[in-house]
Amino acid sequence: MITTMTGKNQVTVPAAIVAEAGLGPGTRLDWEVAEEGVLVVRVLPDRATLASRLRGSGRRDRRRARASAVDGLVRERAREDRPTGRRKARRR
Repeated sequence: MITTMTGKNQVTVPAAIVAEAGLGPGTRLDWEVAEEGVLVVRVLPDRATLASRLRGSGRRDRRRARASAVDGLVRERAREDRPTGRRKARRR
């Protein structure tokens, strides 16, 4: 497919490519010049897509951190409850 650049450096993306790539108004494209002058165009995800990819990604780390903090407190309490070798006086 051949397209022409306008005087304002604008290029019309052919309809077949728009449909296949799922492009629409506001879609961000990342342009790069590769070896031998080949242009490479990547479609950048929109903010909503990025946010949905991140949703819940930190939960695993939070649970692990919370568990390790709880485990640390349990170990600390267990050390405090251990007999120190001294006998407690019995009440009669």
